Amino acid sequence: MSRAEAFWNAAKERILVKDGAYGTMIQRLGLDEDGYRGELDLDRAQRGNNDLLNLTRPDAVCGICQAFVDAGADVLATNTFNANAISQADYGAEAYVADINRAAARLTREVAGPDRFVVGAVGPTNKTLSLSPDVENPAYREVTFDEVVACYEQQVEALAEGGIDFVLVETIFDTLNAKAAIVATKNIERRIGRDLPLMISMTLTDLSGRNLSGHTVEAFSTAIAHARPLTIGLNCSFGAAALRAHLKTIAASAPTLVMAYPNAGLPNDLGEYDEAATDTAAQVSEWLDEGLVNIVGGCCGTTPEHIAAIAAACEGATPRAPASPDPAMNLAGLEPMRLAS
Repeated sequence: MSRAEAFWNAAKERILVKDGAYGTMIQRLGLDEDGYRGELDLDRAQRGNNDLLNLTRPDAVCGICQAFVDAGADVLATNTFNANAISQADYGAEAYVADINRAAARLTREVAGPDRFVVGAVGPTNKTLSLSPDVENPAYREVTFDEVVACYEQQVEALAEGGIDFVLVETIFDTLNAKAAIVATKNIERRIGRDLPLMISMTLTDLSGRNLSGHTVEAFSTAIAHARPLTIGLNCSFGAAALRAHLKTIAASAPTLVMAYPNAGLPNDLGEYDEAATDTAAQVSEWLDEGLVNIVGGCCGTTPEHIAAIAAACEGATPRAPASPDPAMNLAGLEPMRLAS
């Protein structure tokens, strides 16, 4: 049985629980510059480069991962949200990208053991393909599509070498960036001769239900349907209560599993998250009562306490049944278009 089949079978039996936020937990460590840098010879300051800790503080990364396992997580994401050459260029650490991803996958695999699933976290990068950063030149782009594909190829290949089960393309604010990640993953599949099922997760930038590139959740789902993802869903964005209506839209039509992992509410004026674990779990319980999800977890601000509370809420809950495939032709612009036969 493949790992994807095992995952699907498990998700049919019960709600699976994803882990929470590495960034939140790393901030709690209070590391200084040397704590991030370790013995590496890098010209720029590294404080805040959470991904580098896979090399310089593997004990800390394993400790965080183990805390989420102890809280009840079935699905563990690697600490690699910004472990790509575009994002690491801010730290002058591009040369370490492959090493960071391989190490992260191996660390997570070690903690996960054979009974949990390891997903390679692939973030959106800090560049956008759909929008110009120059208001005076709408046609300008800081990167090309091919450059972003190549960037993702390097990351995905290293994650695969480290032993991940699936590729998680998450916090998608630009649908075109997600398409580049999909192309990259398919290219690596062909290169290494191994399936790398995709988990795809959109983030909303306003309460109307659109991402930064302007796509509604329906249009986004249509735009990435060709990738046949193992899961589709939402993460980050706002708190669970604000995501409920948009998650309901995805759940009604997705012919695959739905995964969602919200922030612990919205940050306060200091950028910190105050929402208690019990409050997050209570909001997620409303998703469970409506049968909207197969996998739930936490994003920014969520701790092992949040994941434990969510896991407790999931006990005995009925997993969502995937929708039947839509036989009509579906097209996507910023909004979807359905052409019935």
